[in-house]
Amino acid sequence: MSVPGVLAPYVAGLVPYDVCGEPGVHIGMPSTHLTLVLAVDEPLDVGWAGGARVSSWANVAGLHPGPAEIRHGRRQRGVYLDLTVAGARALFGLPAGALAGALADVADVDPALRGLPEQLAATGPRDWAGVVTLALTAALARHDAAAPRAEVGRALARLTRGAGVAEVADEVGYSRRHLGDLVRAECGVSPQEYRRLARFERSHALVRDPATSLADAAARCGYADQSHLTREWVVLAGCSPSQWRHRELPSVQAREPAPGAG
Repeated sequence: MSVPGVLAPYVAGLVPYDVCGEPGVHIGMPSTHLTLVLAVDEPLDVGWAGGARVSSWANVAGLHPGPAEIRHGRRQRGVYLDLTVAGARALFGLPAGALAGALADVADVDPALRGLPEQLAATGPRDWAGVVTLALTAALARHDAAAPRAEVGRALARLTRGAGVAEVADEVGYSRRHLGDLVRAECGVSPQEYRRLARFERSHALVRDPATSLADAAARCGYADQSHLTREWVVLAGCSPSQWRHRELPSVQAREPAPGAG
């Protein structure tokens, strides 16, 4: 779902969802984005795979090279957002690196946003996107955090497109070590980890399309072959691409907003 131009550099995706199905566990996939989930009806029960769990009505997850596990009942309602690394500074007033590996309540990150779940519960699903957009636009005006270095932004853009770390360091005029320090401070992961997450993210987008073969997805994303793609998925998602398609794809498709929703 599109967002106003003023938020476009900071919000990569905003999806109101209303899904009915069997209770279970949904896999939250690692990516180059932070996630913000605003729950309606019941709080979000989430944890990193094999780790401690938290319960929250408004959860912010930082970059993490592994899957999250979200336990849910028969009905799931709320708003899911992907935030860019730059969005952490612009909307929360702190670098994404400060939230790396975190599953934080939004009230602890920005107390002014603590009322968002209640606002959603008091309105209908068609108004949820507007409610969230207004709150984030106000957050953007409220925070005056320094922007990340331009060189870091260029480096992240090149790493996202698959450029090698040494090549990127040369392009921005830094040593690999200095670039690594800056990227870790900004994102919470190393340049190589960020590049790996970006490649996985590209493959995830292709695997979501049942018409795309796994061999084609591997080739288009720069993996050596389908076996290499599968090994990376097992490490980063906790399952193979074919297992994910079987377990998750119907639920993911159900989460897509209906035409005109919001």
